Amino acid sequence: MTSTTFAVGGDLTVNRLGFGAMRLTGKGVWGPPADRDECLRVLRRAVELGVDFIDTADSYGPYVSEDLIREALHPYDGVVVATKAGLLRTGPDDWTPLGFPAYLRQECEMSLRRLGVDTIELFQLHRIDAKFPAEDQVGELLKLQQEGKIRHIGLSEVTTEQLAAARAVAPVASVQNMYNLTMRAAEPVLDICESEGIAFIPWFPLAAGPLAAPDGPLQRIAADHGASPSQLALAWLLRRSPVMLPIPGTSKVAHLEENVAAARIELTDEEFETLSKAGAAQG
Repeated sequence: MTSTTFAVGGDLTVNRLGFGAMRLTGKGVWGPPADRDECLRVLRRAVELGVDFIDTADSYGPYVSEDLIREALHPYDGVVVATKAGLLRTGPDDWTPLGFPAYLRQECEMSLRRLGVDTIELFQLHRIDAKFPAEDQVGELLKLQQEGKIRHIGLSEVTTEQLAAARAVAPVASVQNMYNLTMRAAEPVLDICESEGIAFIPWFPLAAGPLAAPDGPLQRIAADHGASPSQLALAWLLRRSPVMLPIPGTSKVAHLEENVAAARIELTDEEFETLSKAGAAQG
């Protein structure tokens, strides 16, 4: 049986199925959600179900997601809230990298205030901005860590080369790249994370495409487990690597409960290999 927990940065132990809070916002990840009360219920229910890792970002809303998390969960009581900075929002679905070190510092200070904490347990650079030296961006996070405002530093959407360069500047506790059953371009990064004990947080974890068709392998194996294809996609991720920390997101309690239940699914070796091969063929 695979471990159900992972120690981010070696000392921040969380359950391996977390919650991504991007969808607790309006259309285009802009403005407030359509059903604010339901989003608050989602956050509280997630914690009731044992989720103790919540992933958000200053850019979700912007600021809406962090505000909701504080309202629903502060003072957090054992729940790790990770956030990010480095993407500027100028409108719905608009995301502009901004890695100017002073801006990253400002956004960290504002996230501390919005979340109501003295230290952000995991603070992630949302994108490396090509307009500024990467070592200056990671270096600013290192300064914030040395000041006690950040406990651990994470990265998002990086290559193996960028990860190595960042680790030459500061310890990196996590990497958040797009990764799922059919989209595995980040596999080389995942391999490094696994060998180095770095948490790998796959965003967009549920994409399955044709695999989820009624006669596809995902549906057939899901039926054997009395589960849904999306639950099987999450179970595959959890089985894929012990450093994997999926963060499926939703704005509905019913969908949240379905996602969290995926952590209880144990795939056989044969089922895992069947899904791996089928996913690779679709990628």
